[in-house]
Amino acid sequence: MTPHSTSISESIPRFGVPLPVGLREHAEAMPWSVFTATYSPSGGPVRLGAWECDDAPRLSPQPRRFRATLAVGDRIETATVHASGPVAALTAMLHERGIAVETTHFHQLASGPHTATFVEGSDGQRREWAMGWSEDPTQSALRAVVACANRLLAA
Repeated sequence: MTPHSTSISESIPRFGVPLPVGLREHAEAMPWSVFTATYSPSGGPVRLGAWECDDAPRLSPQPRRFRATLAVGDRIETATVHASGPVAALTAMLHERGIAVETTHFHQLASGPHTATFVEGSDGQRREWAMGWSEDPTQSALRAVVACANRLLAA
């Protein structure tokens, strides 16, 4: 079977461990293509372009400066924030644009050369799960947060 025709329960070895409990219940019988279309949508009003941490790594827990090209609908802007890490930075950038995404669960799994990141986020009223996938763990996490924001905005 190809990855596009397998169910989530069949694709668990892809990640090496079961999906997070809250997500597993909803996705158990979904074909892989439906799962990725649902939890890792490629479209939506929130899009992330360039991303960088533009200061030197620090040994202390001081915030670092992150910069991104962020699109919300038709508006494209460069955003800059100081935060303790990339997920905190992206959620702060989204919040500054009126998009609430509080990360309530975060799971990151290595799968060969890739990383799958699963986040459950809340806008204060609802919760949605989302997934990001990339060879880079940071990009995987950022993609999961963007997917979560888009799922929250769509529901």
